[in-house]
Amino acid sequence: MLGEPDRWDRGVSRIVMPFCLYNRPLTMFLDLNADVGESFGAYSMGNDTGLMRSITSASIAAGFHAGDPTVLRDTIRLAKMHGVAVGAHPGFPDLAGFGRREMRVTPQEAEDFVLYQVAAVAGVALAGGTRLRHVKPHGALYNMAARDPALAAAIARGVAAIDRSLVLYGLPDSELLNAGRAAGLRVAAEGFADRAYAPDGSLAARSRPGSVIQDPALVVSRAIRMVKEQLVIAVDGSALTIRVDTICVHGDTPGAGTLAAELRAGLESAGVTVKAIGDHG
Repeated sequence: MLGEPDRWDRGVSRIVMPFCLYNRPLTMFLDLNADVGESFGAYSMGNDTGLMRSITSASIAAGFHAGDPTVLRDTIRLAKMHGVAVGAHPGFPDLAGFGRREMRVTPQEAEDFVLYQVAAVAGVALAGGTRLRHVKPHGALYNMAARDPALAAAIARGVAAIDRSLVLYGLPDSELLNAGRAAGLRVAAEGFADRAYAPDGSLAARSRPGSVIQDPALVVSRAIRMVKEQLVIAVDGSALTIRVDTICVHGDTPGAGTLAAELRAGLESAGVTVKAIGDHG
């Protein structure tokens, strides 16, 4: 775990808890991350340049669901230029489906393709004069690992085989974070200000209308509420307690660069210090 034990071990609950835990308030630090480097070949995806001006951590595609070697290297250079922490964003080998289709793989296959992708990003980062800081699985791999202990453990093993100091991102109170802790990794609970939540704390299916939230004012208010009240409203109107260390802006959300800028400004105006995980003091 990162930092103080009562700060970084986060979860989701249907019961709203008070803001002050353990008889003292939480320190108001937050990492702001985005999924980037998802262009490949002649195909352009997202606004990485705009995002890098506001985010503190970048989860960079490693070529399986998106990205290619040139895009990977260019994105790492861009992150370094803006002082943004570099992370790996491994996904299923599914370019056609952008890694958002569930695939049935064995734990050994998952461990191997996660290790392969994380190693690629780590190696290119090292060649570019920086280092890998975190790993965040992509799309269907991320969502499946939230509930599948065997898949989660395989991902954690692949990450730990590269570097046990890496931070593994995942949904609060998920099997992925449990597996990361068991593998000796540091973990960070991730919230999504631009995505709707199901009543069980998982992300609402993208096929559901309104699953991706594009109204900047609503995104900002949801993020502030996640951090200051540890609360998000699910699609059925129920209140979920959600304690997060990092909030994601999806790179392929329309207007993502502007959205990230407004999100960071809103958080800072609300008294939240936005820093990369590991930079929290």
